[in-house]
Amino acid sequence: MKSLAPFFLAASWFVLAPLAAAPAPMAVTHVSAVPQAAISWDSLTPTQQRLLNYEKDKWSGLPPERQHRLVNAADRYSKMTPEERAKFKARLARWRNLTPDQRSKVQQRYEAFQKLTPDQQQQIRNMYKRYQQLPPDQQQQLRERWKNMTPDQRAALKKEMSKAPPAATHA
Repeated sequence: MKSLAPFFLAASWFVLAPLAAAPAPMAVTHVSAVPQAAISWDSLTPTQQRLLNYEKDKWSGLPPERQHRLVNAADRYSKMTPEERAKFKARLARWRNLTPDQRSKVQQRYEAFQKLTPDQQQQIRNMYKRYQQLPPDQQQQLRERWKNMTPDQRAALKKEMSKAPPAATHA
C-alpha cells in the first residue's frame, strides 16, 4: 500500500491550495513603500467603472492602495476567459461565506505559503494535485485523519514531508 503521508500536508493546505495553484484574481499585491496617489472615479475606464460600480459611492474614501488593487483586479477580470470568470466567481462566493476567523486563517496560510521557497511551494502544489486525483471518499478520510491528529503529530508529519523529495508532475 502506498504511503499516505504525502497527502497529509496537501490536506492541511486544502483551503489554501486554490490560491497556491494559480494566482488568485483578487490576490493581495505587493504594496510599495512609496505612497500611491488616489485614483479619481472619473479617470477609470468604462469597463473598470462597470466592474467596480459596487464601490462607486465610497470610492473617494478608499485608501489609494486599495483603489489600485481594485483597478488591477478589474483589469485582470476583464481579460479572463468565461471559464476563468466562473472559477473566480466560485472562489469569491466561497470567500464571502467564510467567517472572519476562517478568512483570517486562510490569510495566515497564504502569507506562510508566500514565505516558502519556490521548491517548497512547488512541492505543496504537486501534493495537492495528487490529493485532488484521489476519489472523494479517500480525500474525506485524509481530512478526517488530519483533523484527528494532535498538533505534535501534525508538526512531525510536516517535518517529515519537508524532507521528502518533491512529487513528480504530470503535464
